[in-house]
Amino acid sequence: MGPVNQPVDVTPAEFDEIVGVVAQPILVDFWADWCGPCKMAAPDVKQLAHEMAGRAVVLKVDTDAHPELSARYHVQGIPNFVVIKQGRVVKQHAGVKSRAEMRQWLET
Repeated sequence: MGPVNQPVDVTPAEFDEIVGVVAQPILVDFWADWCGPCKMAAPDVKQLAHEMAGRAVVLKVDTDAHPELSARYHVQGIPNFVVIKQGRVVKQHAGVKSRAEMRQWLET
């Protein structure tokens, strides 16, 4: 997978494939269309994907369309951000965070 400079909306199958092959850190944004805070966070998530292209991958999971993925990661409130490094969850946070904080999660 080459550098991706946009958040990628994924299905569970795509999610599993990407997590299985990507060496870079992955930020997963669990969101839903009806969620106001998710819409507030979306521009920062998009900008972060652009800034971190080639160094990290940003995935978006629609919790309404893919509740099984939300359940797998025990997502109860959205937006919910999960950082995966080498196939393991290293950070999880419910609620809006700044782009700088999310970038720090990926870089540390």
